[in-house]
Amino acid sequence: MENLHEVTPVVKSPRASGSRLQLFFTKLLHQKTLVLMSMPFVLWLFLFKYVPLWGWTISFQKFRPAKDLFDQEWVGWKNFRFLFNDDSFYRVLRNTVVMSSINLVLGFVTAIVLAILLNELRQVMFKRVVQTISYLPHFISWVVAANIISSALAPEGIVNILLTKMHLIDQPILWLGKGNYFWGILGASEVWKNVGWNTIIYLAAITTIDPSQYEAAEIDGANRFQRILHITLPGLKSVIVILLIMNLGNILESGFEPQYLLGNGMTVDYSENLDIFVLKYGMNMGNYSLATAAGMFKTVVSFIFLLSANSIAKRLGESRLF
Repeated sequence: MENLHEVTPVVKSPRASGSRLQLFFTKLLHQKTLVLMSMPFVLWLFLFKYVPLWGWTISFQKFRPAKDLFDQEWVGWKNFRFLFNDDSFYRVLRNTVVMSSINLVLGFVTAIVLAILLNELRQVMFKRVVQTISYLPHFISWVVAANIISSALAPEGIVNILLTKMHLIDQPILWLGKGNYFWGILGASEVWKNVGWNTIIYLAAITTIDPSQYEAAEIDGANRFQRILHITLPGLKSVIVILLIMNLGNILESGFEPQYLLGNGMTVDYSENLDIFVLKYGMNMGNYSLATAAGMFKTVVSFIFLLSANSIAKRLGESRLF
């Protein structure tokens, strides 16, 4: 009598029995052209982004430039303890987070709105003119842009002249001399300089939306606003999520040039961010260890934000980086 309980052996496919390493190298061989094309960028990334991470050891030392890196005095977590007990560090951390949040919100909203408005324009020539005008400020260096902004906001500048002529203010305002105005000025300056450039990716994403959806919606009686709300915005959803994850990873990267060029002694309590803090302690005061500790803190926090945002997007079933 045959043994009914005999277990039939499972035949594994070649793919299942092959190791992951073999599959990995097989894919590399099949895509060797792409691998060769990407090698210069991988080498650049390794040499200029990962190798310099060795410099983080300075944050655990009492670093002196005249000595070799291995002959420095090791102080452990002393620089980090000093950093987290320094009131000025929390001030610049607040400024960094607030300015990054303002740039994030205004950057997303204005770029999406401008991309949708440009997409709805029917006059091709007018559309191209608006695109060109909105892109141009992005190619102006912040040195030139800061001079333009400073001139416009000067007591005799165009902003004060217009507000005075419109009887909105009685006398000129020293816009760049009051700290509580600085965050708003920075946010408006970032929008003016980068909104046109930021719309490019949204305009490209809009072109991937199937035109038949708009045609079907128009046949069903949907007006232009309804088509934007129910077709265009959902079509941009994946792009918005990916860019949001990337920008959350840069939440402590509020910039350096605009704060450094537009800020002054009267607005230092609002304009100084982590990058200027690192420059101040590292280059100006020679405390390289403390500056490295602050930079290391910024990188670690940004990395945590990036992983957290990507994980949340994954749990919600949205597009993600990895």
